[in-house]
Amino acid sequence: MNFLIDAQLPPALARLIISLGHGAVHVEEVGILLSTDQAIWNYGVANA
Repeated sequence: MNFLIDAQLPPALARLIISLGHGAVHVEEVGILLSTDQAIWNYGVANA
């Protein structure tokens, strides 16, 4: 399962999820930290 961690949560959460064997990325890591909710949603759908 893959997780896209939103801006209000710490990037460390993505690392924790990865350590548990799942895929995860923080919005900051993919350059969409300051994007709109719709843009973040679109990224999540496109990269599911």
